[in-house]
Amino acid sequence: MKIEFAPRSVPLQRRLQTASVAQWIFSFLGLAQCCTAAFVGLFFTRFWLLSALYAAWWLIDREKPSKGGRRSRLLRNCVVWRYMRDYFPITLVKTAELDPRQNYLVGFHPHGVLAAGAFLNFCTEASGFSKLFPGITPHLMMLSLWFRIPFFRDYLMSGGLVSSDKESACYVLQKPEGGNLLAIIVGGAQEALDARPGSYTLLLKNRKGFVRLAIQNGTPLVPAFSFGENDLFDQVNNPRGSCLRRIQHFLQQIMGISLPLFHARGIFQYSFGLMPYRRPICTVVGKPIPVQKKYRPSEEEVDQVHQKYLNELSELFEKHKAKYNVPEDCHLEFV
Repeated sequence: MKIEFAPRSVPLQRRLQTASVAQWIFSFLGLAQCCTAAFVGLFFTRFWLLSALYAAWWLIDREKPSKGGRRSRLLRNCVVWRYMRDYFPITLVKTAELDPRQNYLVGFHPHGVLAAGAFLNFCTEASGFSKLFPGITPHLMMLSLWFRIPFFRDYLMSGGLVSSDKESACYVLQKPEGGNLLAIIVGGAQEALDARPGSYTLLLKNRKGFVRLAIQNGTPLVPAFSFGENDLFDQVNNPRGSCLRRIQHFLQQIMGISLPLFHARGIFQYSFGLMPYRRPICTVVGKPIPVQKKYRPSEEEVDQVHQKYLNELSELFEKHKAKYNVPEDCHLEFV
């Protein structure tokens, strides 16, 4: 006799999806503090040896975030990321093939509040990165200060995150066997202060370091735009020049991270909370822009490639915006 099991109910699926997103938000807003507290607290218990051994390991392993990190296939394929994908949902779209014999530098836009699309698409397999781009190993750059937190640094590296410094970028881009993709959220933490529904402002006009890096390594540039990334949270009004914006910018210069005052829905209600709205995110990866290798490129050469990148990114946005309900009169604004 064949036994058939009833499918999971929709409410259960939605609860699992909500829980997965709550876990992800906690991992970035609270897990770092918990890891630090656990590391320090263990020194005052009979388990002090655990922290002492980890401290020794940390010292030996301190350069790993700048040497490609240490990914875990088990964590990247964890089922919790698939529930997170379905919560919004999040999808990854390929518009051109990437040759696994080459390395690539991907510019990801926009940052959004918590860079949900960048994390899920490049640090997990929930959206099927390895199937879309066979033979390509993705890496995502993150502020170096996060890799100074005990235990938390290992969690970050397991997904493919690496530190955001030139040494780290060159290590990935100069691998002779190819097949590596380095994703940089070009707008960085400062761009998060402009992340709100309907915003298409990118902090990119004067950001040319990633272009210079690509030229020095002879690495093709690939633009990627994540439609819906800015729609997940509302943010307290902070126009440029306002008192709040000046305070946020000042704190960002000191700490390296921005502090957007965001809100959306709650876990059990839809009025107010820190849970993101259920709004779709679609990350569209554009075609590679060939770059001629030159160790010391001139400012004019960097400007030319940078302008070409802006044009390709704008074209990518204009070509796909209608599919993702972006109004016809909306265009990218570079500041």
